Amino acid sequence: MSELRQRSAIAQAEQIRRVHRLFELSRVPLYAAALGSADIGTKVLGQDPESGLEVTLRSGRFGPYLQLGEAVNGEKPRRAGLPKGTAPDQVDLQRALALLSLPREVGRHPEDGEPIRAGIGRFGPYVQHGKTYANLESPEDVFTIGLNRAVTLIAEKRAKGSRGRRFGADPGRPLGDHPVKGGAVVAKNGRYGPYVSHNGVNATLPADKTPETVTLDEAVALIDARAEHSTPAPHARPRRGKRPSPGTARHIKASSKRPPGAAKRPAHPPRKTTQAAE
Repeated sequence: MSELRQRSAIAQAEQIRRVHRLFELSRVPLYAAALGSADIGTKVLGQDPESGLEVTLRSGRFGPYLQLGEAVNGEKPRRAGLPKGTAPDQVDLQRALALLSLPREVGRHPEDGEPIRAGIGRFGPYVQHGKTYANLESPEDVFTIGLNRAVTLIAEKRAKGSRGRRFGADPGRPLGDHPVKGGAVVAKNGRYGPYVSHNGVNATLPADKTPETVTLDEAVALIDARAEHSTPAPHARPRRGKRPSPGTARHIKASSKRPPGAAKRPAHPPRKTTQAAE
């Protein structure tokens, strides 16, 4: 009986080895294909007509990337990763130069004159103004988006609030000082929607207003109305007597107990009875 069990165990072990061997052999083409597509070495695409530097396509730790020139005196050369979904064999010199030029300036914001830039980051294509980033649908939009569209996307992003913000609270847009009370009035995007703030008093903006469109006079009117509504009316509260501390309460309760052996008080005094005169 034991010999039969031993033969069965040997047969099972041999079958398991065969399955593992077949599995390893089936994975070899996959490994070869993966290494072939990732390890492209260094491919020269041409020269930059402005700087004369060589433009190359290389393999990196996180995938293929483009490089302009070589490191000189410890300074890293300009590099750019390939957009998601772009095959290395689809990149020519013109495409490489366009990617290496990012981020590009789309134009100046009409409100503050600060630049709006378009680029491709870790989370995909975007437009950026100050600390506000708005996503783009396609990497091609980075090269074709105009100023009007970029301003609209930035405004929509700010109107949606700062959910998921990684770099602290929204500093807000300063509108000016309060004309009566002094102090800065700021318009912000909050967790529950846009609002204006002054010295700790917050007032929600109406549906037709955003932090980018609200004016100082409108904000002051909202803040004053909010402050007047939230200020409680003064009223006199009745004074309560001082409650005894827990130690004093125990002492009073203990002193009220009868000493041992003391006569029990009658519940009611005895009534006087009068006999009727005969």
